[in-house]
Amino acid sequence: MIKRLKGLYHLLIALFANLWFSFPGKKITVIGVTGTDGKTTTTTLIYKILKDARKRVSMITSVEAVIAGKTYDTGFHVTTPSTWQIQKFLREAVDHGDTHMVLEVTSHGLAQHRVFGIPFAVGVITNVTHEHLDWHRTFSEYLLTKISLLRRAEVAVINHDETRLYRVAMPLLYGKRLVTYGIHRRAHITPKTHAFNQRLPGEYNKYNCLAAVAVSDVLGIPFPSVKKTIVAFSGVTGRMEIVAVKPVRIIVDFAHTPNAIDQVLKTVRPQVPGRLIHVFGSAGLRDRTKRPLMGKTSAKYADIIILTEEDYRTENVDSIIDQIQQGIHRSTRVYSISDRSKAIEKAIRIARKDDLIILTGKGHEKSLCRGKKEYPWSDTEAVKRILKKL
Repeated sequence: MIKRLKGLYHLLIALFANLWFSFPGKKITVIGVTGTDGKTTTTTLIYKILKDARKRVSMITSVEAVIAGKTYDTGFHVTTPSTWQIQKFLREAVDHGDTHMVLEVTSHGLAQHRVFGIPFAVGVITNVTHEHLDWHRTFSEYLLTKISLLRRAEVAVINHDETRLYRVAMPLLYGKRLVTYGIHRRAHITPKTHAFNQRLPGEYNKYNCLAAVAVSDVLGIPFPSVKKTIVAFSGVTGRMEIVAVKPVRIIVDFAHTPNAIDQVLKTVRPQVPGRLIHVFGSAGLRDRTKRPLMGKTSAKYADIIILTEEDYRTENVDSIIDQIQQGIHRSTRVYSISDRSKAIEKAIRIARKDDLIILTGKGHEKSLCRGKKEYPWSDTEAVKRILKKL
């Protein structure tokens, strides 16, 4: 009942915002990208492709918003901003003469009507894996919320290799124009039908590139231009970002779900001649059921795990660490250091020349939430500060 009342409140706010800014979404081609993982990279790549194709384009992602040629910080721990901010950005883009907007869309943004009133020309789903069950209650509810973006879009772009997603979505998308992409199953867009080279590491990034190719194909962007952008695209801040190479290689990544951790560790593991040291935690007041799964996934690849804080909010940080540790088998070497700075310093101190340290969970974010207060924080700056001290 409370959730329904909140939903009605958000809907009324969304309606008012659309009226105040005169429904700007109807005057621009909007591409929406959702999914558990890969949203930011895919959204940014689509933006780059359109920009390189000389389209007037803006975008909103969890890292930043680029609106009418100006860059904005989208705030602490925010992917899809408030409906008021979205409508304001859309109005600025339209008034600037932009023809396209690429929008990263979360399940919260969909459920809370933050994208109400936006007629999406293209909707994309990258994947749907375990996340946000604290809010959506069940995986099925989470899945259907994601699919709702495709249902409201004129053209639906979907990863055909995500078999459960595809099976559930198909009956709901009957009669809609559907474009599929994939690597292992037959699809409209594959590495064989659209061959390209990429700088981004890992198979999961190949999927992100294929999603961007599919959207570009729908929008009529010539593939030679698309290929040039993909091969030049070096990624997004805080996504598999190498922040140090000496005395040891250190990578920062935003991975904060079991699937994302699996993908990034699986990608870097073959490149590590020594030991893989993984530093991570799990956010407080968020999906608790994923915590042991994150520990289990890390232990598949990491030689040393250092568990630490990640926006524990009003939860007990040591309790969160204990829940993650429940999924880690006993043969893995584990340290529990609740202070993130000290955890990173520990990783650097025990690392050897051929080891690799990967810090996950924070990525591009600029704050740590402890209790009810946000403290300035950057994994990248923390690494630089500790290396300088040592």
